[in-house]
Amino acid sequence: MSDALLELSDIRVTFRSRRSHIPVRAVDGVSLKVGRGEIVGLVGESGSGKSTLARVVVGLCETVDGEANFDGAPLTVRDRPPELRRRIQMVFQDPYSSLDPRMTVRQQLAEVLRVHRVVPRELVGSTCEDLLTQVHLPGQLLPARPRQMSGGQRQRVAIARALAPRPELLVADEPVSALDVSVQAGIVRLFAELRRKLGLSILFIAHDLAVVRHLCDRVAVMYMGRLLEEGATVDVFENARHPYTQTLLQAIPTLQPADFSVPGTAGTEPPRLSRLPSGCRFRDRCKYAQQLCEESEPALAELSDAGAGHRSACHFSATLPLARPPVEPARS
Repeated sequence: MSDALLELSDIRVTFRSRRSHIPVRAVDGVSLKVGRGEIVGLVGESGSGKSTLARVVVGLCETVDGEANFDGAPLTVRDRPPELRRRIQMVFQDPYSSLDPRMTVRQQLAEVLRVHRVVPRELVGSTCEDLLTQVHLPGQLLPARPRQMSGGQRQRVAIARALAPRPELLVADEPVSALDVSVQAGIVRLFAELRRKLGLSILFIAHDLAVVRHLCDRVAVMYMGRLLEEGATVDVFENARHPYTQTLLQAIPTLQPADFSVPGTAGTEPPRLSRLPSGCRFRDRCKYAQQLCEESEPALAELSDAGAGHRSACHFSATLPLARPPVEPARS
């Protein structure tokens, strides 16, 4: 993709265990692009490194190796200039924790507008009202505090606060997982509307693959710090070429009977990052694993018999049987 707004190349993030001081690589050589006006979904189990990668993008993670570029310029981790911080904003998973409980909605939005000098001081009040309108909330909520709002309203306020600096890229870290199912669809529609009206690029992190299928243009599948599959959303959902991706897709709850077999080994848990298996890090949970999987780790390579840009990190992607379980669309 030549018109990439965000480009990550071989990103690695290493932490040290507090007890054993063993280095743990939470993100291990991830390369990912987000185009202008594109929504890219990042999926995977808890502990796969999704949120750590998100923190790299917004500059909240300091121990980073690799290269990152934003709009063609290097994306520094430390000491980012205010203009660069303004152009990349984040929406966190829990709006109650991310909002200041002592401040009203007006105060929280006005603070961002003043810090980034988005509008003249005399226009701050009207701009706060416009931001609430943008996320489909009434202006009567401006004097309210987070505890006086519902979970869906709080998340919309958090999105409005992220929109206040007029960013070009939103990093949404599981923005609907803390909400009731009845509220999630409205937030998903809001993200789609913001992309359409504002031309925003969005890195959308989620557990719910049905939401990703409904919203995202491309999807990247992450496992234990690495990307295992990436491609257009339609290609990945209809032609998943990595056993881990197939397992995630077949785990989606549906109203149809589960008459298919799950490729992953049932009942197994992911390994510890400090004790990864040799070779392919998914091999202990994969029923297709062979000797080659133990000896060498497969590279994320483009597939010649799949859609353009469809990549998979499996030695046997070309020969694996396809698994296409029924997938229920996200609620509209």
